[in-house]
Amino acid sequence: MVIVGGGFAGLFAARAFRRRRVQVTLVDRATHHLFQPLLYQCATGVLSEGQVAMPLRAILRKHANVDCVLAEVTGFDVQARIVHALRPTGGELEFPYDDLILAAGVRQSYFGHEEFAAFAPGMKTLADALLIRRRVFGAFEMAQSATDPQERRRWLSFALVGAGPTGVELAGQIRELATSTLSKQFHDIDPTEAKVLLFDGGDAPLAPFGPELSAKAAAALTDLGVELHLGSIVTNVDQNGLVVRGPDGASTSYEVGTVLWAAGVAAQPVADQLAKAAGAEQDRAGRIKVQPDLTLPGHPEISVVGDVMSLDDLPGVGEVAMQTGYYAAKRIRDEVDGKTDPPKPFRYRDLGSAAYIARGQAVVSVGRVHLSGRIGWLAWLGIHLAFLTGYRNRFGAVLSWAIAFSRETRRERAFTMQQVAPGGADLYRNRRGEDPS
Repeated sequence: MVIVGGGFAGLFAARAFRRRRVQVTLVDRATHHLFQPLLYQCATGVLSEGQVAMPLRAILRKHANVDCVLAEVTGFDVQARIVHALRPTGGELEFPYDDLILAAGVRQSYFGHEEFAAFAPGMKTLADALLIRRRVFGAFEMAQSATDPQERRRWLSFALVGAGPTGVELAGQIRELATSTLSKQFHDIDPTEAKVLLFDGGDAPLAPFGPELSAKAAAALTDLGVELHLGSIVTNVDQNGLVVRGPDGASTSYEVGTVLWAAGVAAQPVADQLAKAAGAEQDRAGRIKVQPDLTLPGHPEISVVGDVMSLDDLPGVGEVAMQTGYYAAKRIRDEVDGKTDPPKPFRYRDLGSAAYIARGQAVVSVGRVHLSGRIGWLAWLGIHLAFLTGYRNRFGAVLSWAIAFSRETRRERAFTMQQVAPGGADLYRNRRGEDPS
């Protein structure tokens, strides 16, 4: 069988076949499994890349029947049951399958304005997090050396688009970074003067958490110094900042040095390829609509799981990915074991949602239990520690958190000069185009 994607859904599916009479090929464009919920901490210097990403081969080393292949899936022949892929250096590959699980995840959506991406990076991959790290820490360095007061103010202004968990977490971390970690490390600027603006088209941050926790998140962000601009739609982004249409319909230009995008997702292009090949329906975000057993109509050998799946308005969160990945694998496993009973429809068990705002401030929603403040923060620590992959990563995260939270310092702040400035320009490039940093 073939699994496309090594995220939460693909990984949980692959693990479910351990010691089974099934040969699994896991195809992914990266060689690592990424713990996306903590990407923002990698971007803001709390955790290292190795603490949020772990090699797939290391995770699956005890799964003798799972083979990992670095390649990009380019198409499907559903009649011949073949997955077509391309190696990074060129050369086509073909993977025959008896069963196929698509777990390719999603990408950032700019709502039809892909030109915004060069000036407002999203945060879905490890490369995105490292780019944001360069933009954030580079902005303070550029402000330090600026001689024009207007330019300095621009570099010390940050805009976040989208008030979901990623936008809220990034906004809180940048403001905390400015007021704590960097507050006494510059001589010519005052990092505490950094402005962080959070824009969202809705009327509250973290709206899916409910009005109570949403209000507490808004209060915590305001106390940190984050400026909330709700009911606001971004209409343009360029190297000078962004243009926003407010609740009154008037457009306002904001001159900021760094714009980060955390609004909206869309399915990966591979979803379009499978949907076209199998005649499957897609929703507005390009996610593939599946039956209650997560298979495609007319193709019981094809399962679609995780964020790229559309079923009953389930949210695109890690718990859905884990549970759907395991469910699809178990259904196939039961067939291999000769069980003939039809599978029960997939049923999602909501394990709750959590968002980190700042040290000692987080919101957690688990059923009827709503936590915030320091208790919510401690619950957040426990939840994320439990879901991190590998004991080494868990120990490393605890150590990094202990240092960051107790000493107001962040050790993972190294960055190169590639694309520090909006628009994709690389600073200090030599004549051969190399980055000497």
